Amino acid sequence: MRTSRREAVAVAVGVLLVAAAFVVPHLDLGIVTPLINATPGRLQAFADTAPIFGWWNAHVGWGTVPAIVLGAAAVLWGPALAQRLPWRALPWAAWATACAWAFSLAMIDGWQRGFAGRLTARHEYLRQVPTVTDIPEAVRTFADRILDYQPDSWITHVSGHPPGALLTFVWLDRIGLGGGAWAALLCLLVGSSAAAAILIAVRAMTDERTARLAAPFVAVAPTAIWVAVSADGYFAGVAAWGIALSALAVRGLGPWPGLAAAGAGLLLGWGMFLNYGLVLMALPALAVLVCAPSWRAALRVLVPAVVAAGVVAAVFAAAGFWWFEGYLLVQDRYWQGIANDRPFQYWSWANLASVVCAIGLGSVAGIGRIFDIAAIRRRSGLHMVVIGALVAIAFADLSMLSKAETERIWLPFTVWLPAAAALLPPRSHRWWLALNVIGALVLNHLILTNW
Repeated sequence: MRTSRREAVAVAVGVLLVAAAFVVPHLDLGIVTPLINATPGRLQAFADTAPIFGWWNAHVGWGTVPAIVLGAAAVLWGPALAQRLPWRALPWAAWATACAWAFSLAMIDGWQRGFAGRLTARHEYLRQVPTVTDIPEAVRTFADRILDYQPDSWITHVSGHPPGALLTFVWLDRIGLGGGAWAALLCLLVGSSAAAAILIAVRAMTDERTARLAAPFVAVAPTAIWVAVSADGYFAGVAAWGIALSALAVRGLGPWPGLAAAGAGLLLGWGMFLNYGLVLMALPALAVLVCAPSWRAALRVLVPAVVAAGVVAAVFAAAGFWWFEGYLLVQDRYWQGIANDRPFQYWSWANLASVVCAIGLGSVAGIGRIFDIAAIRRRSGLHMVVIGALVAIAFADLSMLSKAETERIWLPFTVWLPAAAALLPPRSHRWWLALNVIGALVLNHLILTNW
């Protein structure tokens, strides 16, 4: 396999970044460290495997064999199968594969520790669900309980997000699907569906050939390690379908483009009330609009999408929660916690090392081909949306409101990056796909990730 200079440089930078992020914490370089003002016990709890949040624990589990078999099958037959399947079946196949891949990776840690118990931890949403006895009152007083050190403060993850995240799990509980297993299943199904949404968006914005080339990389992306067992996987799925619907609307595909545009607005608007950081999905969404065949086509999508997103905001405002108030308060809460002891001097670049681990070196090689001036000038959809996701990551990083845990927190952006591997020479796809799969398996077997 011959590798171009751009791919080689991208991968070399990725490898060096990851190596430095794992080595630097052990060099005693002052504040260039993952955690300051910490006892040995706190270092072990929060920075044992920095830049990844987890603990060194070489292990195997029930998911080991299925994960290896599925990964090997994807490498050996995935590219050919993606070319042969009828298009209508391909997004479904990608979704099913992504779901099985994510679940098998989770099961390496076991049913309780790896799947059913993850969302029942003391800082997670499910711990708060039993305390919500009056949903309207909870929304109305939500902002009052964001700051820490109050008798009725929300627990960590609830306080750090708008009320939509907590409401999702409360509603799930109210319909009789309470507990960690059902919550994890929701995150798994919605999060893994991002694979289908990405293929649909790439086909709409670029072409079917590119979507087919991207399919195996999207289906068995290393991001699946965190999709299966974190609410951010759910957030990523919601945002991905918002972008996919906007791509269909921009290209005028489907019987009702206007309805697709409104649906995109509803999903992206709902996403803003799941995670404050999803306001940055406006950048990939803008990239989609830039790819519109004309400014009129862009407006035909933008107007109904903005109106629909505004409806979501209006409903929450009428219920008593104002997004901007919550956002300002959550910044104060952020600095009340461990973020104050996570130096930007390390995490400003170690965050990016976490991204490399989460997307795999095959995806990094694909990103090396994204910055193609000719493709950008002709507004190639795949190039534009991946650049939009990268710019969103840059803004999130520079905000200093994402220090550590970005392999999970940035899932709504990083799930798009493996699609960049479609730009690699097809004859090299099995090699790069194998590198992604092996990376995910090694990471999941050597580190017991916190999610």
